[in-house]
Amino acid sequence: MKGLAYLLVAVVALTGAAVYVAQASERSDGQVDSVFGINIPSGYRDWKLISVAHEEGNLKDLRALLGNDVAIKAYRDGRLPFPDGTIIARLAWTYVPSEENNKVFGRSQSFVAGPATNVQFMVKNSKKYAATGGWGIAQFKDGKPADAALLKTCFPCHEPVKARDFVFTQYAP
Repeated sequence: MKGLAYLLVAVVALTGAAVYVAQASERSDGQVDSVFGINIPSGYRDWKLISVAHEEGNLKDLRALLGNDVAIKAYRDGRLPFPDGTIIARLAWTYVPSEENNKVFGRSQSFVAGPATNVQFMVKNSKKYAATGGWGIAQFKDGKPADAALLKTCFPCHEPVKARDFVFTQYAP
């Protein structure tokens, strides 16, 4: 009986450790961006896909846009403005040619995600972020927040899509 109790304690301890490690790997080291006070939301990589994009010009990246449950429901319902509690994540990577795929295709045409560039978040809180259309914006590279000067350039870029509640990305069901 005593052995069973030790085994039960060991299983509970190992389960707790595994949960802690999994959660720790999903969040930053607690750093918060200096403009909007946003940190990396726990579990954001498990959110649902909103859309994907390929950007040229100065950005030259591949990106996946993910939404928390509030964002996905608003997108699916066609609800604008987005409700408070909406969070949209943008994960971006450089893109590189896939030599393996190109060999199969017989020409250079395939690109895949390369090194990650950054992750960005838009957080809807109409009272807290009233000065920026109800949205707080954060950007992180390697878990570290972008500097204030860079973040202050974000909202002016979103102003042209005010009719879509300042959100560029359309839902791709």
